[in-house]
Amino acid sequence: MDKLEDMSTGDDFDPFTGNIPATKVEITVSLCVLYTQGVETKQWREFGRTEVIDNTLNPDFVRKYIMDYFFEEKQNLRFDLYDVDSKSPDLSKHDFLGQMFCTLGEIVGSPASRLEKPLGGIPGKKCGTIILTAEELSNCRDSAMMQFCANKLDKKDFFGKSDPFMVFFRSNEDGTFTICHKTEVVKNTLNPVWKEFAIPVRALCNGDFDRTIKVEVYDWDRDGSHDFIGDFTTSYRELARGQSQFNVYEVINTKKKMKKKKYVNSGTVTLLSFSVESEFTFLDYIKGGTQINFTVAIDFTASNGNPSQSTSLHYMNPYQMNAYAMALKAVGEIIQDYDSDKMFPALGFGAKLPPDGRVSHEFPLNGNIENPYCNGIEGILEAYHQSLKTVQLYGPTNFAPIINHVARSGLHTKYFIRVLLVSSRGKLAERDIVQFVPFRDYMDRTGNHVLSMARLAKDVLAEIPDQFISYMKSRGIKPNPAPPPYTPTGHTHHHHTQI
Repeated sequence: MDKLEDMSTGDDFDPFTGNIPATKVEITVSLCVLYTQGVETKQWREFGRTEVIDNTLNPDFVRKYIMDYFFEEKQNLRFDLYDVDSKSPDLSKHDFLGQMFCTLGEIVGSPASRLEKPLGGIPGKKCGTIILTAEELSNCRDSAMMQFCANKLDKKDFFGKSDPFMVFFRSNEDGTFTICHKTEVVKNTLNPVWKEFAIPVRALCNGDFDRTIKVEVYDWDRDGSHDFIGDFTTSYRELARGQSQFNVYEVINTKKKMKKKKYVNSGTVTLLSFSVESEFTFLDYIKGGTQINFTVAIDFTASNGNPSQSTSLHYMNPYQMNAYAMALKAVGEIIQDYDSDKMFPALGFGAKLPPDGRVSHEFPLNGNIENPYCNGIEGILEAYHQSLKTVQLYGPTNFAPIINHVARSGLHTKYFIRVLLVSSRGKLAERDIVQFVPFRDYMDRTGNHVLSMARLAKDVLAEIPDQFISYMKSRGIKPNPAPPPYTPTGHTHHHHTQI
């Protein structure tokens, strides 16, 4: 940090120039470095740096970090701020100004996706605050609608005609291909017309309009040994021209071409129509103020085994969390970023309750019928441990009261996710957002429960954004507009999406 010190004595008058210094200035140059944390190793890796900004204590960085957001993962971030003294890329040569830890979900889940947090990292010193905003890249929301037909495809079946279908692949940076769409099979024809289909633009080309898209054409066989008819390549940019002479493709079978001198092609494929629709995304709703409510229901039926035995999922181990507790923590830590008040109802079913030993299929873990809400994940775990000491595992497994409880408890304001941690395989007809977790599938043989719970959390949560979007779509509910950009009044408004 360079300080321009005024060396003169007395009244700050400079005898050499006759000038009175206007002000003392502090020149500071700042830089922000972002680190992400590996899921398994927990190592922090540098993800990127902002540009260096001169002469300000309130730097507003222009350079953005572009990262993949996964709702179902806990993506830990760390921001380190430095005061830069030299051109050196070595951070130890610069003054450390403070740091902040958060998750990507916390930023995204904040009102208008804007998170303000104090910087820490220097004991006893106020380091200022950092403000983070998250913005979804626009090409993530487009969906392309396309329809194709083919003409004079090669006849592959000894008897009838072919049963053609097409497989679409996007190309990756490393030259490999990833399958992104399969058409249906059209039976017994060499001139198929396939149904129109929609595909997210990012699935088709990862947002890069000039990237190769490869299309393979096959003749379907009942035993799965489909015959290759031929292939062609295109790109999003070409397809986007719509129906035209540019979008008639020769289907080429390279092997055949090499064998036969007179080979022309194995047929042609024509694009009949092309259009792009902009879809609302999960983040549009989150930004518009949709809160996610996390309700926990825990299976206390005797099928879980006796809590005093180590084989039980409810095992009360004095030294480490049991499996249910770890699963709760793994799922809850991710979800809580999307619930502003972090108050979660926690219920149990299938136990005998004191004092009279009646069997309950819906009891609050904290013992409070009026208010089953627990404060944060820690609150849930505490209530869970308390209830284990007081109730007796019993049965049978009956989900209905729990499902109804959640359905009654204010489905009008929030989007509910209930995670039912059950030991048996529960099946529900109702396609609600109830995730049943067959628990035993996740008990890691190696004993690394933390990793297996992270995997469980991922599987429980991965479907939610898509289920949520299809739910909203089916009911024609659009997201609220995001609240206007920040106005420093100290009041935040929470918008609730009506469901």
